[in-house]
Amino acid sequence: MLSASDPIPFRPRRVLVAGVSGSGKTTFAARLADAADLPRHELDALHHGPEWTPRESFLDDVRAFAATDRWISEWQYRSKGVDEVLPPRAELCAWLDYPDRIVRGRLWRRTLKRSILRRELWNGNREPTLWQLATTTAPEENVLRWQQQTLNVWRERMPEYEARFPHLAIVRFAHPREAERWLARLVFPGR
Repeated sequence: MLSASDPIPFRPRRVLVAGVSGSGKTTFAARLADAADLPRHELDALHHGPEWTPRESFLDDVRAFAATDRWISEWQYRSKGVDEVLPPRAELCAWLDYPDRIVRGRLWRRTLKRSILRRELWNGNREPTLWQLATTTAPEENVLRWQQQTLNVWRERMPEYEARFPHLAIVRFAHPREAERWLARLVFPGR
């Protein structure tokens, strides 16, 4: 595993961004996609159909972009088969392993903003209202409860992933400041 201060010895062509809900995977992936000139594929947009119904073509869509030479995406939907498709093809993983208090605060702010503004997210879907979140007990239907249940999942998984995918360079960011500094000085060989 690489630290945020270690140089990347190659120009990655296929990148995953890992982290719990609220860590900023989508934002980081967009910024890194711009810096590395990579096409970005947002898994939430591929997964959620109208009325939050999972799209039947989700895994086929993931396989299609994973088969290409260049991409960046968030690493999520493990239970949907993504682990069998993306990590074997990826070259670099940016792991946003931020303190729990930071990701909890980020997710609360994001959820509150989305709930109040009612902005469309993917395929006509909107964040549930605060009332809906308060009355929903199923973690898979409440992102705040989901995050609480999965806060340590990446810390538990990464040793397994390092062993399972030895070709995958993993850069761990322990704080958003590390990620910001890394993005600011990002220079890949050949760029």
